[in-house]
Amino acid sequence: MSYLTTRPATSEYAPYYETYIRLIPVGHDPLQLLREQPATLKQLLQGLTDEQARLRYAPGKWSIKESLVHVLDTERIFAYRALRIGRGDQQPLPGFDQNDYVPNSGADERPLEDILHEYDTVRAATLSLFESLRPEAYERLGTASTFPVSVRALAYMTAGHEAHHLTLLQERYLPLLK
Repeated sequence: MSYLTTRPATSEYAPYYETYIRLIPVGHDPLQLLREQPATLKQLLQGLTDEQARLRYAPGKWSIKESLVHVLDTERIFAYRALRIGRGDQQPLPGFDQNDYVPNSGADERPLEDILHEYDTVRAATLSLFESLRPEAYERLGTASTFPVSVRALAYMTAGHEAHHLTLLQERYLPLLK
């Protein structure tokens, strides 16, 4: 999938997403990263109890469980955008406020095992969608949150967003559990 190993141009996404796109190594297929991330995540969370997964690294920050559900919500939204734009839909797509989603997720009341099962299901669906798209679909541009976005950029954003949260997990949460 060489059409995916070429980073999207800055005209293919909102400046906010540069942080996530930069996390995909140059020349790397973001779908391969999406395939690898579940093993990384599960290794990091191995042996974590439900109580530990409620840990917040600072007051007002999300818990590990809330962060995981946030990753899932965002992945679903990015995949939905990729589906619509990949199929040629030119209707502008609305933004979403992650700060409205997380408190309404009920993540901390759910067993971590349940969230990880949902993670596997969402990731399988995301990969299935991206793998089913024709090469030309990745070049299509649409509008989301009032900015142009390509399907290729959405693939990069999906993998990069999780990479960002895996780094936060490693650097801010897990050291507090040792």
